[in-house]
Formats: sequence, structure tokens, C-alpha cells
Amino acid sequence: MAVEFEFKDKYGIDDLISIVTLLRAPGGCAWDRAQTHFSIKKNFIEETYEVIEAINKESTEGLKEELGDVLLQIALHCEMERDQGNFDFDDVCNDICQKLIVRHPHVFGDVKADDADQALLSWDAVKQKTKGIKKQSRWMSDVPLELPALMRAQKVQGKAAKVGFDWDNAGGAIDKVREEINELTNAVDCGDTSDIEEEFGDILFSCVNVARFIDVDSEEALTKATDKFIKRFSVVEGLAEEKGISMKDASLEELDLLWDKAKEILAE
Repeated sequence: MAVEFEFKDKYGIDDLISIVTLLRAPGGCAWDRAQTHFSIKKNFIEETYEVIEAINKESTEGLKEELGDVLLQIALHCEMERDQGNFDFDDVCNDICQKLIVRHPHVFGDVKADDADQALLSWDAVKQKTKGIKKQSRWMSDVPLELPALMRAQKVQGKAAKVGFDWDNAGGAIDKVREEINELTNAVDCGDTSDIEEEFGDILFSCVNVARFIDVDSEEALTKATDKFIKRFSVVEGLAEEKGISMKDASLEELDLLWDKAKEILAE
């Protein structure tokens, strides 16, 4: 037997919350009712990345759909907490409204901020004060461990830079990359597995520092580099097939020639 529900031509946020409540109620959807914060946390991540994909593709319709999927995740998590008597969607809305007002004294108060940089400084100052953060190391620790590693590194480095712990220019950061590469080479020569991992991590961290100096988003840069590799590899596969070359059995020299040819083709 279907649940009682009013069908409409146009729905709003209250309707979404009502639908989620119905889905998780007895007589609703067994799957929705069985979910917990932990069981669907990866869904939240996936939906967020699909929003990013829609933005990158400049798809207005895709963005509208994926934002809806993210909103559904929020509504589900709120409903789970409402069931426990902790908070509901309105409480979440209230808290973010309160935060926006407090964190924008340059809009809702008498603090002056004439450009985006000053506005960001104002936001950070209020955030640091309201959270009682006095040491920059605590500020760094607040960067979520769950973030992609490159993104987390760039955020941590940015917080260190705000208190002057930074290179004077990109040259110093680039020199550090060279230094770390030498240390990795030595670790590989010695065959110390733990040192190899540590030195490799230092190289990645140093590369992120360079990215910050040259105004490059390290996460985006690596994504584009990976996409470029896939495109070139696809062309290499095609060339190998045309020439009757087995990539698995081909020499490194043969594959290098195919790779260079692929670069020429894609550059045309």
C-alpha cells in the first residue's frame, strides 16, 4: 500500500525533507531506513565529486542534478539525527546562518574589507577567535585528515605561510624539491624501505609548496596530468595496434618512440 503523499508540479525544500522522512519511516523504503552516517559517508564523497565533474564540464543541467544529490545526502543525515532527537534540518540551517553572520563582520558589522583578500583575512580572524585558536599548529591540525593528501598539504602550508614560515620566493621551494630528490636517490641506493617512503613523501610535499608559489592548485594539476597521460596512452595503444606491436613485449625504446609520436599527434 502506497504512503499518503501529495504529488505536485513543483517541489521545494520542505517537500524534500518530508519525502526523506517518509522514506525512512515504517512502510517507507527498507534501504533508506537501514542507512547510517557511516554506511553512506562514501556516497556523500561521490556525489560531491560528481558536482565538481559537472562544474568542470560546464554542464548547467548536470550541476543542478548533482547539487540535488548532495542536498539529498544532507537531508538524510539530518533525518538520522532528528530520529535520535539531536537536531534537524532547520537546526543545521540556523547554525550556518549564525556562522555566516558572525564570520562576516565586514558585511553585518563595522569591520572594513574593500577586497576579497581583506574579506578573507576578516573571516579567518573571526574563525580563529571563535574557535579559541592561538597557535598556528592547532590551526593546521584542524585541516581534515580526510581531505585528498595534496589538497591537505597545500592548506597546511598556506597556514604556515601566514605566520611567516615560508620561502621568500618560488626559487627556494624549487631548490627544496631538488634537495629532496637527492635524499630519495640516496634512500633508494641504501634500500631502506621506511626512508624511501619518507623521502618520497617529502618530495610530494615540496612539490605542493612550489605549486602554491606559482598559484597552481596541486590537486587540479595532478588530475590534468593524469588525464593527459590517459589520452596519450590511448594514442600509443592505437599506434601499436596499427604497427602490429605488442606493447607487453615491446622494448622500452619502441614504447618511447610511440609515446613521442603520440605527443606529436595530440599537439597538432
